[in-house]
This record gives sequence, C-alpha cells and structure tokens, in this order.
Amino acid sequence: MTENLNTDHLIVGSGIAGLSLALKLANQSQTVLVLSKGNIKDNNTWHAQGGIASVLSEDDSFDDHISDTTTAGVGLCRPEIVDLVVRNGPQAINHLIAVGVDFTKSTTGTFPYHLTREGGHSKRRVIHSHDLTGKEVLRALIKAANRNSRITILENQLAVDLVTTDKYCPSFSLNRCLGAYILDRSSQKIYLVKSRATYLCTGGHGKVYLYTTNPDSATGDGVAMGWRAGCRVANLEFMQFHPTCLSHPESKSFLISEALRGEGALIRGADGNPLVERIDARGSLAPRDIVARAIDFELKKTGLNHLYLDARSLGEDKIRDHFPNIHSTCLKLGIDISKEMIPVVPAAHYSCGGLMVDEWGRTNISHLFAIGETACTGLHGANRLASNSLLEALVFADRVADFISRNPLPEVETYHIPQWNSGNTPQADELVVLSHNWDEIRRLMWHYVGIVRSNRRLQRALTRIEAIRQELHNFYWDYQVTDKFLEVRNIADVAYLTIKCAMSRKESRGIHFNLDYKERDDIYCQKDTVL
Repeated sequence: MTENLNTDHLIVGSGIAGLSLALKLANQSQTVLVLSKGNIKDNNTWHAQGGIASVLSEDDSFDDHISDTTTAGVGLCRPEIVDLVVRNGPQAINHLIAVGVDFTKSTTGTFPYHLTREGGHSKRRVIHSHDLTGKEVLRALIKAANRNSRITILENQLAVDLVTTDKYCPSFSLNRCLGAYILDRSSQKIYLVKSRATYLCTGGHGKVYLYTTNPDSATGDGVAMGWRAGCRVANLEFMQFHPTCLSHPESKSFLISEALRGEGALIRGADGNPLVERIDARGSLAPRDIVARAIDFELKKTGLNHLYLDARSLGEDKIRDHFPNIHSTCLKLGIDISKEMIPVVPAAHYSCGGLMVDEWGRTNISHLFAIGETACTGLHGANRLASNSLLEALVFADRVADFISRNPLPEVETYHIPQWNSGNTPQADELVVLSHNWDEIRRLMWHYVGIVRSNRRLQRALTRIEAIRQELHNFYWDYQVTDKFLEVRNIADVAYLTIKCAMSRKESRGIHFNLDYKERDDIYCQKDTVL
C-alpha cells in the first residue's frame, strides 16, 4: 500500500480491542480500516492463555469481583471504572459467544461453561477455551470481520505518527486527530490515512524488557505515538511481571498460565517446599506482584536461574484435558509436566499504565481513542487482577462504539495535510546502531527498572535512555525512516516514560517496588503518576 486512504474509522491494532471495536463500528454503516502491524495474529491476544474474568456463576457476585479487583489494585483503581467493567462483563461474554467463540464446556453444574480460578480471585469466574483462549477469541473475531464488507483489514502496516491539527492545521480551540502516517512494511513507503476518528489498540510494550511473555510486536507503538502527539500518559511504572514464564534455552517467551495454579499447581522454592505460602496465606494464588517478588528474591538469594512450578498433583488426564497447549509445548521441549516440575522465571507481561482515557475511552486529543493495554482506564490500579485485561478491552470497545453512535463525527476532507516527505535523506548504510540500541534498552530496563528498583538504578537508567533517545533523534533526521527504526524509537520513548513515572512514585505499591521507599504512602502517593 502506497496510496493515501480515507476512512470513517481508523483502528490501529488487530487484537481483541481492535477487532471487537471494528465489528461494532461497522454496524453503524460506516467504513472501518483496521491496520495490523504484522500478521493479523501477531499480537498479545493471540498468545493469551488463561481466559476472561466475569461474574457468570450463581455462587459469584459483582461485589466479589469488584472487591478482588480493587484489592489487587492496592488503592489506585478508579471505583467507577471497576464497577462499570465488572457489571458489563456478562454482556461482553455473551457477545463473544454470539460471534462464535467456542469456550470450554462444563461437565458438572448448571452453568454450561467451565470456569477456572486464578491468582487474586476469591471465586471461579474465568471463562476460557482450554489454555488457548486468546487464539480462539481472535479466530472468531477475524472470521466475523472478514465477513463484513464495511471492514477492511490491512496487514504489515506500521503506524509512524498521528496527524493532529496542532501540528498540521493549528486551531487554538481544539487539538483534533485527523488520522496517521502509515509505513507499508513490504515496500517501506509511507502514506497518509485520513480518518474522522482514530483508535489506538496497539497492545502493550513488553519488549521494552529483556525477558517478556509478549511477542516481538509489543513495542509500545500506541503509547509512544499518543505521547508524541500530546496525549497524557499515566502509571507506566506499573509493569506487571508474570511469575511463571517457561525457562528453557529453546523457548524465549512461552507463558505458563496462572490457571495451572488455579487448579492446584504450586511454586516451589530452592528447598523444594512451597514458596509463597511462607509470606502470604493465599500461597501460589496470591496476586502476581507478591508471587513475582517472592520468586525474584529467591533467585537472587540462591543464585539460581529459575524455580519450579509443580503441577504433578493435577494428574495426567486433567493436564491433557484442561492444558493441552502447555502440555504439548513442554513435551516438545522434553518436559512431561504430569511427571516433572516446570522450570519458570518471572517475565514482563502486562502494563497497567498507558494513555489516559475517560470512561468512554477518549484521550485528551479530540477524536482519538485508546482501548486495551494501550490505555490507562483506572481499572487495574497498581496491579492487574488476572484475566481482567481481555474483559476491559471488550467492555471499552462497546463503550467507545456507543459513544460514537450518539456523537456524529465531523468530516476531515477540508483539512489540508501534507504528504510524507523524506527529502533527500539516504537509506541507512549501517543498522548496527539500531540493533545495539534495541538490546541496550531492554537490558537496562530489566536490570534497573525491573521487579525491584532503587533511586540509583532509576537515575542510571534515565541518564542512558536520554542519550539513546538523542542518538535516535539524530538518526531520524539523517536517514530514511524504516520499520526497524520506528520500533526502536517507540521502545526508547516508552522506556523513558516508564522511568520518569517510576521516579515520580516515592513509595512501593503493587508491582512498583523501590528499595529506597519500601512502604506504601497512602497520604501523599495514593494517586496516578501523570506525564
């Protein structure tokens, strides 16, 4: 694709947030363009294993789900958002079932689907499709989107930057988003997409860290683009580290679902005894921040490279039935999880911060919305409750579509937006600077802004990231823009924002733990960090 395009709705991202929104907007008889950075399945949704948390059984309640969410969020959840998302959960699940998602059936009880339990939940409320929930959800959404003539999906399209009136058509009354410049990864050419409304659904930024459960595409593109355009960002210091990523030389990012612990698997320390029970009554089902720190402390104390998750008590039949993907993947690597313990380490998994949005998914730039992990809604606070992420994306896709249906969008044809101009800049003759910066950013974030931080580590990280961003700024003006450059620039920007947020929080709360401020400070720090 090299020609300019016009559309009513431009959705950047093709995961659960983007495709759910596309289906709802298309029902309003308007054109929808969905851009996928790579293959349409190359996103965090496709890799999601556990499921979607929602109140579905008779022995559960909205109040219980709300309480579990706010407890995990350690005082930073927005109560009105938690209430909104939890109470709209059943409707969101019913929508997925109507679209054709095949959730795992139950063989007992009155509720037709199997519900599992994960860390921080007081009840079984996680509906799933075995241990491949994201893959099944995305399959159904892609099929429905491909059947809709109003939806166009383009793969291998990477957004460069947003187009706003402040930058190209100054208006002193309002900064409005008019679309985006897009790079076609096949041709490396940049073109313009004009849109009446733009939606950032680009997922998270786990690749900012050296070890992550995220795919290579998770480079924080939406957060970086939004911030460069003038969006406020919040709470990026709260990067959730999943406690159990498979530790194996032939597998760099395979997640071992928390649902295994929900069914009885235990994390064992170096001495072979259950680890988390020593510090929390909930044991291996404590919230992820507690479990991840416990493992990190044990690894540092013992010098080991990994600990173990013991699922042997579940039995081979249950493991094969409920966790076929985990079982088969580990088996290919020589680990029979019905007979052997699974080597695990914590890894960057999910960001609770992002672009600040209101209850309708609106950023502070007019006609620019953010949904899913790209956004900071206030649902997760300082620590996400397991399986609330897909739920949030579904509910906010519905909220945004509802807002659009009641607020007609103005046209954009009257705005003159210049074509992308690379000038006479040459192609970069040496890309080693990009690969070096990519590697250095991820290492410094892991060592200095990881599970445990300190003021000194954060200052070292800031000093180096500022120098890297200056190098990338010079590179931007000296050479033609490529997809590899854009990804490195984005992770550098998000790393910078994460460090700044972490330095602003003078306490330890949830998944942000600072050795210089080990205690919570509810008087001065019970608020968002906003940049």
